[in-house]
Amino acid sequence: MKIYTRKGDKGTTALFGGSRVDKDDVRVNCYGTLDEVNSTIGLLRAKLGSDHEWQPNLHKIQKDMMDMMSHLARPSDCKKENPNPKPADGPEFCEQWIDELEAGITTKSDYFLLPGGNEISALCHVVRTQMRRGERLLVSLMKVDTVDDYILSYINRLSDLFFILSRAEMDKAGVAEEKWQLFLYKRKKTAE
Repeated sequence: MKIYTRKGDKGTTALFGGSRVDKDDVRVNCYGTLDEVNSTIGLLRAKLGSDHEWQPNLHKIQKDMMDMMSHLARPSDCKKENPNPKPADGPEFCEQWIDELEAGITTKSDYFLLPGGNEISALCHVVRTQMRRGERLLVSLMKVDTVDDYILSYINRLSDLFFILSRAEMDKAGVAEEKWQLFLYKRKKTAE
């Protein structure tokens, strides 16, 4: 089978079930952005090395992202059954990992932080911001079609997770975080 079909040469693409939409359709934008996120997670994994302790969890996230994208590519009126599982444990999985990571971070922060620090931390921030863009597009998609709630919850939690991964990396590497400003509630307490 050839990789090219020429069917998309006029600016349309097929959804799960066979219907065609424009390539800038909100659904295509949404799962396309999550595909971009997944690729960046792949780059992060390559930079970490195969024996890094994060590898099994990041691998799970990548597989879950593929499953979620397949569900997003399926309009609610599609009669064809999606054979891919729904990773419904995603939010809880993220929360557990976030809690483990936060427990190991030696420096607490009450500040908004500038993304960066080192290459791994910066890549985690890239994933976080791409995930937030995917989340915004997911909300737009939910205005025009039904989407399983677990996807939005999982994507929201993943952006939180990658923020904490960036902090954990900085802490482990002994790199100081660059602070921007105190959280608003902290500024109010300081002013009192």
